[in-house]
Amino acid sequence: MPRMGGKEDGLKGLQKTAILLIALGPERSAGIFKHLKEEEIEELTLEIANTRSVTPQVKEDVINEFYELCLAQQYIAEGGITYAKDLLEKALGNEKAMDVIGKLTASLQVKPFEFVRKTDASQLINFIQDEHPQTIALILSYLSPGQAAMIISALPPERQADVARRIAVMDRTSPDVIKEVEKVLESKLASLVNQDYTIIGGVDAVVEILNTVDRGTERHIMETLEIEEPELADEIRKKMFVFEDILLLDDKAIQRVLRDVDNNDLGIALKSANEQVKTAIFNNLSKRLAVMIQEDMEFMGPVRMKDVEEAQQKIVNIIRKLEDSGEIIISRGGGDEIVV
Repeated sequence: MPRMGGKEDGLKGLQKTAILLIALGPERSAGIFKHLKEEEIEELTLEIANTRSVTPQVKEDVINEFYELCLAQQYIAEGGITYAKDLLEKALGNEKAMDVIGKLTASLQVKPFEFVRKTDASQLINFIQDEHPQTIALILSYLSPGQAAMIISALPPERQADVARRIAVMDRTSPDVIKEVEKVLESKLASLVNQDYTIIGGVDAVVEILNTVDRGTERHIMETLEIEEPELADEIRKKMFVFEDILLLDDKAIQRVLRDVDNNDLGIALKSANEQVKTAIFNNLSKRLAVMIQEDMEFMGPVRMKDVEEAQQKIVNIIRKLEDSGEIIISRGGGDEIVV
């Protein structure tokens, strides 16, 4: 939901939001409350309670402003800021269009590097691979995990862990630094960057990237971090799921995963697995199927490590997908989780 702003009519953003919720009615407002933080709900509830009367004109103005912000967000999602500005100018005029875009950027609804996220990752690799590792880390923090994974995988091995570490320890970045990097990448968007400090990166960001890269890159980065930054590596590993972590699943979950796994992929994946993993998987297969897969493993002979890693990654992806959909639960050792 766009943040309602505007000082020109004397109403604060909180007041406008309260008026909008009143106008939408209790049913729709309740649906919006589900997506808000507890403190935001408390503030809005108090503001709604203190709103005595609203003229039809004020109510209409607030609804129109909200519609314009939603429209701008839709245009930005479809084609970026420049595209949104052009369409809004045609619909609202230049001054009003800039006002709406300004409200969105001021409330952090528009991220920097908008044009970079729309650039093909294979082209972007050539564009940024020679930049300083800190610059690469900053850019990757704004990309989707898929894009960032492709780029970090293509970096020289000696730079991969360094970039991953910089993403993980990144906290807040000055808008001046973001502007300078954007000027190098795309000067026409430099003026639209936020003027507030922007929280980016962090352990969660690097975990998402490592969960998407190929197994070889993931292992190299983690092994390097374990030597150079053992505490950080431990924190990252706690949030990650690798093939050997199938031991974290109970028998019911393993059986559910195996239903979606191709038998050939399973045989290849188990070629380099430790005995604990093999035992956990074979114990959850029918005796006939377990014997068949063991025979296939012996028959296939030596297998390239790359093929083993790809097969293991396929199974990990299935596990992550099933966890995302709520079909299985991964116990990551937090100790406090209660499932009812």
